[in-house]
Amino acid sequence: MRIVLFLLDTLFFFLVAAALLRAWMNLQRVQMSVQPGRFVMAITDWIVKPVRRVLPRPLAQSRIDWGSLLSAELLALLHAVMTVTLVQGGAAFQQADWLAAVPLMSGVFLLRTVLQGLMLLLIVYAVLSWVQPHAPVMGMLDKLLAPLLRPIRKVVPLVGGVDLSVLLLIVLLQVGLMVVG
Repeated sequence: MRIVLFLLDTLFFFLVAAALLRAWMNLQRVQMSVQPGRFVMAITDWIVKPVRRVLPRPLAQSRIDWGSLLSAELLALLHAVMTVTLVQGGAAFQQADWLAAVPLMSGVFLLRTVLQGLMLLLIVYAVLSWVQPHAPVMGMLDKLLAPLLRPIRKVVPLVGGVDLSVLLLIVLLQVGLMVVG
């Protein structure tokens, strides 16, 4: 059972993270025609496009990509329902408290996915900044992560020419994961 739950968590982590990354990339006006934009669109179009069609006009035309955000939440809800069903079997739907547990579980899963996804992006950004700082993906990563790193960079100075803001943000995200977990 643990293997099935692990595989379920992994699958839904990638789907939810892709939908959230799509929303973040659209908000930051990152080109979706380059990687990872094309990949993110390829694995999320099946849910984002139908969700966008049912959104009210003001939300659909907003600067915020509500279709991708709502898709991420729907996927997180589906993950929670499937997890409760697998763990408790058919008895889960006979209990009234599962209705309260599913939204809470989906919210925790969504928050955990945000924190882990940001950590993953930051680690890739940090490694590439040392190994291959002029890689084409660095511009995209910088555009995505700059709004999060900018406030930290104002407070934390360079130490020996090294930017420690990425490390500090990773530590803060890890603390956030401990609180959520």
